[in-house]
Amino acid sequence: MVCNFPALPGFYRTLFLYIEPLSTVSPAVLAWFFPGASWFHHELIPTATAASGPLDARTTMAIWQLGNCYLLLGLISSLVFRAIRDTLPNNPEAQERILGASFTALALADVTHIAASFIGLPDELKYSFDKWNPMTHGNITFVIFLLSARLAWFAGIGRITYYYGKRAKVE
Repeated sequence: MVCNFPALPGFYRTLFLYIEPLSTVSPAVLAWFFPGASWFHHELIPTATAASGPLDARTTMAIWQLGNCYLLLGLISSLVFRAIRDTLPNNPEAQERILGASFTALALADVTHIAASFIGLPDELKYSFDKWNPMTHGNITFVIFLLSARLAWFAGIGRITYYYGKRAKVE
């Protein structure tokens, strides 16, 4: 049975119900299980050298906790957005208001994530995009794409708006 989800149509539905949750749950699995915390830590900043052995307990714990944050983001996007769809199938205005609140929080997190990831790069790597590894592109390039898609959603690009951009009803 296909549920009515007018506030999150087509491209947005695919991106925010499937691709983004997968892209945020995957790092948790990579950090926790395989290749593991040491690999994950080493990949945060691109380098030509191999990982230099096991991490200390504090660093391992921090990487595992970061993995938990990635998992949380993926679960919220996946489960909460599906709950909105399933609970409010005939109320696109309510769907849009709740999605908008979530997208606002996620967009703010996108901006700070992009900034922290970029500022944390060594100066010689900041503008050497060809030297970035998949982790760096995921943390910066892909998050810029997600932020752009959220902003396009708010602007009503490629969808009908039901709440954002509408005038308030005067009673």
